[in-house]
Amino acid sequence: MLRFHLKELIAEKEFQENRRITLIEIADETGINRMTLSKIINHRGYSTVTDTIDRLCAYFDCKVEKLVTYIPDSDAFAPRAK
Repeated sequence: MLRFHLKELIAEKEFQENRRITLIEIADETGINRMTLSKIINHRGYSTVTDTIDRLCAYFDCKVEKLVTYIPDSDAFAPRAK
């Protein structure tokens, strides 16, 4: 499973720039839909496209490793019930 650190990056940017940053502002500057940003923050294991990851890395001026962490999922390779 991939865990996004979007909420943490927003808080860090708010602290550095000493101002409030909204999802609407991020959406406007990145071209990512506000609902997509909200889902990344609020839905555990949310799946998104690499273009979104690229745009967020550009916006926050960070590497992928700071935005996303891989968490091994023990059920990832378990046989699915038929």
